[in-house]
Amino acid sequence: MTLQQIEQVLNEKVRPELAHHEGDIQVVKLEGEVLHVRLIGHCNNCPSAELTMEQTVKTVLQEAFPELADIVLVTGVSDDLIADMREILKRRHEQ
Repeated sequence: MTLQQIEQVLNEKVRPELAHHEGDIQVVKLEGEVLHVRLIGHCNNCPSAELTMEQTVKTVLQEAFPELADIVLVTGVSDDLIADMREILKRRHEQ
């Protein structure tokens, strides 16, 4: 199981479902047999995010990759977004 294979399954089976709700999924990291993902777009912070994870994401990925021990939903602000915001604030402060 590679990240490329995981992305292929996400592209074929998960992303089309999330796109119906103007959402998407981002692979954060693969640690051993645990995949960490973030729901983005309208799926981020959606009240049904956990349900989407259980019924769509986990079901599809564990069927395709039975060796996955778990798929973990990463919540909160991404490190990239925090870095972008720091840069914006720094530029504003310098003006």
